Amino acid sequence: HVLYDEDVGFPAGVDRRVVLQVRLRCTEGLVSWVYPGQALRVALEPNLSSIRYNRVCIQPSPSLSGASVFIERAGELELLETEDGGRTGRQVFCFRADGPHSPVIYLQAGTGPQSPGTWIRRTVGFRYELLPSTDTLCPFCPPTASCRPCNDTELLMAVCSSDFVVRGYIKNVFHDSRRQSSLVEVLTTKVYWQRSGMFEQQMRPHMSPQSWHGHIRTLLQCHVKPGDGQFLFTGSEHFGEAWLGCAPRYKDFLSVYHKARMGRRTSCDFPLD
Repeated sequence: HVLYDEDVGFPAGVDRRVVLQVRLRCTEGLVSWVYPGQALRVALEPNLSSIRYNRVCIQPSPSLSGASVFIERAGELELLETEDGGRTGRQVFCFRADGPHSPVIYLQAGTGPQSPGTWIRRTVGFRYELLPSTDTLCPFCPPTASCRPCNDTELLMAVCSSDFVVRGYIKNVFHDSRRQSSLVEVLTTKVYWQRSGMFEQQMRPHMSPQSWHGHIRTLLQCHVKPGDGQFLFTGSEHFGEAWLGCAPRYKDFLSVYHKARMGRRTSCDFPLD
């Protein structure tokens, strides 16, 4: 929907008549702006009004380099300082969205290297997620991130509804104090399903042809350490990264699943070896 709002302030030099204004109803998504003009104003107005979202996280695309990103608060624009200008396409920036007004992201396009009278195809954009409040020290982390072990009911639901379910071993753990998270390197023996290609099959000569490899993030405060044993990893995907949900030892999961299946309490049929 193209909308115009006379109460919105714009940066100096921008003609409000050529500002494209859109309203998005999804709590997460990808915004792509092809042949960008002067500016784009994106208001995030999700349909799920019963849930209070007071955090907005965005991940600029690499092509956003040269453009300016603003956050609108009470009609005023604040420049979002991106450390790498969106070049890597990996950084995630979060800000609070308190108050009665919907959160708004504003893009001011940079001038591209094109000749007068010519059009060069260019696309700028970003991924975004609206998130509820969290008690963790990590503003980038999804609200499902937790150090508490899952109970049986949560585990049975996780294997049916997670973005990824894989079985494997913890090879290494890398701690990132800046992001208040830990990156768990996983050697996967079986990928049951994944929403996208976060886990990739190994093609090295010394590796088993059925070996997969991937990384899963979790909270730094969980103090994850490498250990022996095979685990069933479940979780969600946020901005192209896997985030840990339930992760029991595989033998413990089998015990829970067999009991639930005997009592007809399973939410889905899980493929067993």
